[in-house]
Amino acid sequence: MLIYIVEDDMNIREIETYALKNSGYEVESFESGEAFYEAMKQKTPDVILLDVMLPNEDGLSILRNLRADAKSAGIPIMMVTAKTTEIDKVRGLDDGADDYITKPFGIMELVSRVKALLRRASQGAKSSEIVFESVALSVDKHSVSVDNKPCELTYKEFELLRYLMENQGIVLSRDKIMERVWGFDYEGETRTVDMHIKTLRQKLGEAGSIIKTVRNVGYKVGQ
Repeated sequence: MLIYIVEDDMNIREIETYALKNSGYEVESFESGEAFYEAMKQKTPDVILLDVMLPNEDGLSILRNLRADAKSAGIPIMMVTAKTTEIDKVRGLDDGADDYITKPFGIMELVSRVKALLRRASQGAKSSEIVFESVALSVDKHSVSVDNKPCELTYKEFELLRYLMENQGIVLSRDKIMERVWGFDYEGETRTVDMHIKTLRQKLGEAGSIIKTVRNVGYKVGQ
């Protein structure tokens, strides 16, 4: 398993590299976005650890670029930052981060979270093309179409729709959706799910009716 670390603080970069290499992972580290982008042209990592505060281009900008590119859209990404306010975490998660760890952090916690990301990515690797009625979702292309017309979704909206379509006919509770789409330790309220469902239905138009509300439980796609 290959892990890329993007961190401009040399001490933290070395600590992360040492811990992950000792856990059996192949690790390459970069102090700026420029060097990281060059490496991405050569090899695709299994996980990316991305600092928010970086020279020239910040981590959130890099995150958005990665999620907008089909080649990197599905790579698990953990944001690593000194910022601890809730709004900073929400911004990172809504822009497509899979997890968020704040400095200072324990080495065992870091390794444990990386392992969890890899587990979740492995569990989520299902069919690359999912179709239900007029809605078609391509995992590989990270795209959605309705009646063969492109439907633009944010990263989280895409992951939410993917999770629902992968489990057609199964009622998924808000807690399960939060865990799968926003991460096992996300501390946001479950109304986040309701808000994203509402927006998702609007973007799907008439096809939004494939998402059914199961009162007091959660949501499902299909009967």
